[in-house]
Amino acid sequence: MTAAISRVGRLGFAALGAMLVASAAARADEPRGLDIYWIDVEGGAATLIVTPEGESILVDTGNPGRRDAGRIFKVATEVAKLRQIDHLVVTHYHRDHFGGAADLAALMPIKTVYDNGEFPGMPEKPDRAYAALKCDRRVVVNPGDKLELKQSAAKAEADAAPKLTVQCLATRQQMIRSASAATGAQKTAAAPGEHVCKLHAPKDRDGSDNANSVVLLVSYGDFRFFDAGDLTWNVEHQLVCPENLVGKVDVYQTTHHGLEASNNPAVLTALEPAVAIMNNGARKGCDGQTVATLRETKSIAATYQVHKNVREGQAALNVPDEYIANATETCAGHHIKLTVATDAKTYKVSIPANNHEREFKTRGPRD
Repeated sequence: MTAAISRVGRLGFAALGAMLVASAAARADEPRGLDIYWIDVEGGAATLIVTPEGESILVDTGNPGRRDAGRIFKVATEVAKLRQIDHLVVTHYHRDHFGGAADLAALMPIKTVYDNGEFPGMPEKPDRAYAALKCDRRVVVNPGDKLELKQSAAKAEADAAPKLTVQCLATRQQMIRSASAATGAQKTAAAPGEHVCKLHAPKDRDGSDNANSVVLLVSYGDFRFFDAGDLTWNVEHQLVCPENLVGKVDVYQTTHHGLEASNNPAVLTALEPAVAIMNNGARKGCDGQTVATLRETKSIAATYQVHKNVREGQAALNVPDEYIANATETCAGHHIKLTVATDAKTYKVSIPANNHEREFKTRGPRD
């Protein structure tokens, strides 16, 4: 009797194991959309993009040390279920953007690194740890370049299936040559209008490496996401005047963590984003001028913050707590997640830490 029960038990466990394996395989075969994670690196930058084919694109790596690299590693491996970073884009040579790269490379493989390389007149250089970090190859990125991304045969053959493109629109203060060369040109308003360009009031020249930031446009079907690193006021203006080289977008990552040295109102007005996501810190970014610009941009339906602004007297600059991933300065490093549907017609923004989720419609090709 005992032996019989034991044999039945073994058979039951074997069957259960087979069912679990089959279930996992079925889930792996299910179509998936595009995921974007804003990882909390305390006022630095670390935006992780996971493609429908499971490739990973990390834009910036936060600060040096174990904290930021560890947080990126945790989201990448435990949440996004990644084993490696396929593409790392470093927008510019400031420590809150390139600093965590070497520490992250010690935790997980990094395949290809894209950056500005060395160029004449470069105002700042990365440290030795970044220069020596382990990766398969390095690529100097230029305006118009597109990342080489996998797209399944089925998607490539289906005319209506969303196509994924990640393109560099500007870097080292050089812009893509024309709006028609930008991905998703059908949404590009090549003539932004005189009223848009008049919104630009020049500021003092920025001689830091922020002005050399890599600008990326991520397009997935009708969905478009804009990330300009820390590009500053006078240079970002060139993206939209006299010609709008970007077009309209769905999601705008606030440039330079929401600092007033960036986020030119001419850019926000020309891009007409529906959602803005601010990768700020508790005491960095979320400046009054930027918040005012976001609130005055009529197209914006929602703004999210990685951190609550806890500076004295600035509570009114915050969005409602529901839209903030980390409500206290001492925090667990919660992230914001965005998921684009497989047909790219809708997307959801969520904050897993507080169970917030909101769905938005992707703007149509002629909106």
